[in-house]
Amino acid sequence: MSWKEAALVTDVILSSCGLSETHCEVVASALKSNPSHLTELDMSFNNLQDSGAKLSAGLKSPNCQLRILRLKGCSLSEVSCAALTSALKTNPSHLVELHLSGNDQKESDVKGLCAYLESPHCKLQTLRLDSCSLSETSCDHLVSALKSNPSHLRELDLNYNMNLQDSGVKMLCGFLQSPDCNLETLSFSLCGLSEISCAYLASALTSNPSHLKHLELSNNNVQDAGVKHLCGFLERPCCTLEKLSLRSCSLSHISCTSLASALKSKPSHLRELDLKYNNLKDLDVKQLSDLVETPDLRVER
Repeated sequence: MSWKEAALVTDVILSSCGLSETHCEVVASALKSNPSHLTELDMSFNNLQDSGAKLSAGLKSPNCQLRILRLKGCSLSEVSCAALTSALKTNPSHLVELHLSGNDQKESDVKGLCAYLESPHCKLQTLRLDSCSLSETSCDHLVSALKSNPSHLRELDLNYNMNLQDSGVKMLCGFLQSPDCNLETLSFSLCGLSEISCAYLASALTSNPSHLKHLELSNNNVQDAGVKHLCGFLERPCCTLEKLSLRSCSLSHISCTSLASALKSKPSHLRELDLKYNNLKDLDVKQLSDLVETPDLRVER
């Protein structure tokens, strides 16, 4: 495909295509064309490494209209990350979704990304950084950036970052407590969390809970004590959570009793409760399945 042909396409899906530096240059040319029709670009699961830097010329063009950019599992090098985030900072106003999952983000990469997030012209609504080797230090940079420009972000995916742990969640709660935070989906699956993270989250969400719709905490050792903290948030009249995921969290019948009690204590918005792969008995399952039959509750799954 020539750059002229590519320029007329709105969505380009090139995942797992063995792309080279030349292919990146062709896509960059399409992004620079006047007018550029390209609004969605998926180059995931290509071993781009330094080649990813070639996209930056297209991304920083004033003609670029890209709204969705997916670069999952691309082995992006430090050079590529620096070039891409610099380009996005130069021309950030159209992008609403950025997927960088499965790339080993070094501290310098995270700092570069945060410089983009801090831009007053950044309109990003979805940011996916799952499986990116994020650490407590990464969270510190991320929170600082999001607090300076938080109003647009609706979804933050931090799944499968085992080094995040409780200390990272504590930092992120500083963002959740910001009055301008409008997050609707927050994901922490397999992040090395304990019951302490649930306490941090419950406290932060209680202080500013009105927007969050989906909380993902699966594959963490939160246990019954962690669920008890979360129930304190669920019982609040201003809680509007619609989906809570607690798969493989070492829960017992105590958590089931706490959840059932919390959900029955007030009119609840919760529609989906996921407790798969926990040590539950038949009576626990019945206690929760009865919620579906309760006319004042909205639980569907």
